[in-house]
Amino acid sequence: MPPRRSLADADTSVGSEASIGAEASAGAEASTRPEAAACAGPATPVGEPLPRHAPWQQARRTAGEAAVPLPAVTRSLADAVGHALAAPLAALTDLPAFDTSAMDGWAVSGAGPWRVIRDGILAGQVPDPLASGTARRIATGAPVPDGTSAVLRLEDGTVTGETLSDSGQLAPGRDIRPRGQECAVGTTLLTAGTTVTPVVLAVAAAAGYDEFLVHRRPVVDVLVTGDELAQSGVPRAGQVRDALSPLLPSWLESCGARLGEVRLLADQAGPLATEIVGSAADVIITTGSTSVGQTDHLHRVLREAGARLLVDSVAVRPGHPMLLAELTQLPGGQRRWLIGLPGNPLAAIAGLVTLALPLLRRLGGHPWPPLRCLTVDAGIPGHPRDVRLVPAVVRDGTAEPIGFGGPAMLRGIAVADVLAVVPPGGAPAGSHVMTLALTP
Repeated sequence: MPPRRSLADADTSVGSEASIGAEASAGAEASTRPEAAACAGPATPVGEPLPRHAPWQQARRTAGEAAVPLPAVTRSLADAVGHALAAPLAALTDLPAFDTSAMDGWAVSGAGPWRVIRDGILAGQVPDPLASGTARRIATGAPVPDGTSAVLRLEDGTVTGETLSDSGQLAPGRDIRPRGQECAVGTTLLTAGTTVTPVVLAVAAAAGYDEFLVHRRPVVDVLVTGDELAQSGVPRAGQVRDALSPLLPSWLESCGARLGEVRLLADQAGPLATEIVGSAADVIITTGSTSVGQTDHLHRVLREAGARLLVDSVAVRPGHPMLLAELTQLPGGQRRWLIGLPGNPLAAIAGLVTLALPLLRRLGGHPWPPLRCLTVDAGIPGHPRDVRLVPAVVRDGTAEPIGFGGPAMLRGIAVADVLAVVPPGGAPAGSHVMTLALTP
């Protein structure tokens, strides 16, 4: 059996939960649900299991509302990227913290011409007050001395001997960035739930932070099942190449999760049960074994483990055998979840965006991924009863299907911008469909 690959780290929780941001709906950033009117269905109480072959939009909602954000941890700026803020980020100082020069030039006091003081002012210095009728060279970003009327730009001034003159009327306050121009101390700069990006790190540093509270990222174990899977090279007769093991680690990390273990399993109930019961991850993702064939053991394993099925197949093509379970009897009392993906690659991706993406974003304290409403120029055929998720590219505000949408196909999704959510019966030319990004 292939060895484990462990990449998880241990996070220590310190409390608090974040509120989740609003959802985009029908092209507007106003709805508090991920489904627009075009995708809406009858509501199911949060936490209640859905009937088998549940409507796609209800399955997605159930996954997104099954959990609460994980506890908060303190992270340094160097370690916070990808997490979600667990509390609003308020400025610890005025920005800027003092009056600063917006240009290279002269700090001048009163009306010109001015007597030039030869020593200049550089960033990081604390200058003495400026007497009326005098001027000092000043660098961009340097503190403006008390008594300064304006900053005269370098190119606008003329120095003759020790006298500085300007070519026109210099307005009071010109090219001075006043203290607190961007924000005052205590101002909320970013709300809870904001994803920490490199730019967010810059904002936090400028506002005086060395560390802040973020939600712990969910740790995810991956169990890939299948006797037929080849791990390298061209597969032999009767085999197929494992396409999901290369896809899942980077996809999970792009969604804000932390990869735990990646385990390759044969189509046997015993090893599958051992891995599920023994996992310490927040979420387990399995591939294959979700249907009712001779080698599909997942339902029996979950039943024997005392799991509660929240989603047990979804009215969507591809990917309808997907499932979501709450693992209620694992050691430690911590709530954990299992998402069962179909084994076919595109069907598995449909399961990822339907169940895994909303659950992982919720656990990590991030807003749900929004749906975006787009026009279809040409009609898209639909399934008679189920939603279809169709790989599409976005051009000039329209969604154009690109084919190769079969459950085992990857060629289309490799170049797709979105998955078009095609309602039962199809989407005629000129109609609108909701589209879902493949990652946040």
